[in-house]
Amino acid sequence: MGLLPQAAFSVFLITLFLASELRPSSPYTLLWAAPAILLSSLLIAWAAESAQYFVAQGFALAILAWLQTLPEFATEAVLAWHQKTDLLLAGLTGALRLLTGLGWPLIYLTAAVFHRKRTGKPLVQIELEGHHAVEVMGLIAALLYIPVIALKGTLTILDGAILLAIYIVYLIILSRLPAEDHETIDDLETVPRAIVTAKRRTRILAIAGLFVLGGALIYLGAEPFLTGLLAFAITVGMPEFVFVQWIAPIVSEFPELLSTLGWARRPGLGSMSLMNMVSSNINQWTMLTAMLPIVYSVGIGTPTAIMFDAKQVSELWLTLAQAFLGVIFLTNMKLSWFEAVVLGVLFAVPFADERLKQPVTYLYFGWAGIEIVLLIMGKRTAKAFPQFAKVWREHVRNVM
Repeated sequence: MGLLPQAAFSVFLITLFLASELRPSSPYTLLWAAPAILLSSLLIAWAAESAQYFVAQGFALAILAWLQTLPEFATEAVLAWHQKTDLLLAGLTGALRLLTGLGWPLIYLTAAVFHRKRTGKPLVQIELEGHHAVEVMGLIAALLYIPVIALKGTLTILDGAILLAIYIVYLIILSRLPAEDHETIDDLETVPRAIVTAKRRTRILAIAGLFVLGGALIYLGAEPFLTGLLAFAITVGMPEFVFVQWIAPIVSEFPELLSTLGWARRPGLGSMSLMNMVSSNINQWTMLTAMLPIVYSVGIGTPTAIMFDAKQVSELWLTLAQAFLGVIFLTNMKLSWFEAVVLGVLFAVPFADERLKQPVTYLYFGWAGIEIVLLIMGKRTAKAFPQFAKVWREHVRNVM
């Protein structure tokens, strides 16, 4: 799926919700809506893993990450269209923090456990390949603009256009990379493996069918899932923001986590697993964030800036700080066991006490600052920059 079909499908998905009203729902709605969203994520993941088999790995992972986060897009589109500004950053910040604070450490842990089983030796770090510098630089580019949004406390269509431009450039660079050796057929999960090895007509019908069915489940389940979450939060006396921030992303991101951990179990695929998560980070920091002011303005009928309150700005800074430290760790083209532990522990700390969120935000930024000083002093390498320059010279500059 190229850039234009990807954007067109995003617009189509958003317009599915434009004529509807946000109707009150029962908590019991979750009994069917949550499984529907979970199943849609799984079906789309299977279709995407099958469809991306013969293209460059980085480009394939970017498209796969976008497809895997369609349920998250749908939920955020519903919130933006109905002007639920108090909840707009809940799912976004929750999903992003889950990806980095839980997803990255779990990928390392899975890779380390299975590496020890195979070799009897510990896995000190996950080494990235040279072309993965594109993903690292793509995440850096996105994160460099997010502070502008956090400082002014608003999200406008102009902000969205800039973030979308970053994503488009990132995707164009990935599309210039050559196809490379992919995982063998045996490395695929059962369903994608069956699709890839099927006859051409069967394969096309299966992939299209999974996409259509997954999209239909998103359409049917996104709004009931959201309203069911809100109703359940009221029933149990939990703040709506907290419930939308964590429960919705856990459900929508679960299939992606399963597929990436499946790759992490296999020799040599730990870096690919990690880059799938990084691609999801980039996708949500850029495309998903860019979508919000567009849908919000269309819902109102005129270009309108989204105004964030102090709580949402605080959540955005915490999420940005975590992502900033994570990408600084990756500038040396590896994720060590210690870095994975740091990300996991700092992710968990605020759950013990909400008052620790601000200190943890400062700790993230402080730690990142120390790492930058070490880079400047030459005590820490920054392999991502020369590796990206090499990719640019060899695959991008000569074809533009």
